[in-house]
Amino acid sequence: MRFLIVNADDFGASRGINRGILEAARAGVVTSASLLVNSPWSEEAALLSRAAPGLSVGLHADLTRSQRGLASDSPASDSLGHLDFELRGQLIRFEKLMGRLPTHVDSHHNVHRDPRLLPCFLRLAQEYGLPLREHSPVRYFSKFYGQWGGETHLEQISAWNLVRMFETEIEEGVTELSCHPGYVDPDYPTGYAAEREAELRTLCAPRIRQALEAESIELISYHDLGKVLVSSLS
Repeated sequence: MRFLIVNADDFGASRGINRGILEAARAGVVTSASLLVNSPWSEEAALLSRAAPGLSVGLHADLTRSQRGLASDSPASDSLGHLDFELRGQLIRFEKLMGRLPTHVDSHHNVHRDPRLLPCFLRLAQEYGLPLREHSPVRYFSKFYGQWGGETHLEQISAWNLVRMFETEIEEGVTELSCHPGYVDPDYPTGYAAEREAELRTLCAPRIRQALEAESIELISYHDLGKVLVSSLS
């Protein structure tokens, strides 16, 4: 069996991104989102998520600034202790916003891949029993993205190309396909803007759900992960 979690990163980054993610969950194939907890629009995102109870919401930890600030002349234990404290603070903030633990953990710009930061993430994930991106039974698939080499490639996030990915890239077991839907707005000035609206159109296109059915790929969320993994072992 092939199972697919479609996870929207950057929930809480702006009003336009919040609105786009909720639309992609209601009218499209997004089943999961990752919440930034320390932005001016985090609380709005948490409130909006209640209108989509089937949407799993995880922690999108943002340690990019702290990562850049790791001082080479500071003791490693001091620097990593501060990062561990910040990461746990973001988990506490998530619980305050959502009233529960996250369903999964990942990070903004995938900074958890930094070997200096990864131990902090692994400890947190193990302590709370949370799937951590690229360190759980869920395969991470990141090719649905509209920029490569600093250039926009809308064909990469077209409906045709996503259907092709379903046919050729989604393997047996559980896969997380990351995406970044949203609407352009002045809240979030970024080089990835028009691409978000293109992703949103694709994720809501009727042919995408039809392709999933044709390929016998079942959409699930992180809410369903434990049940799916237990079933696959029986």
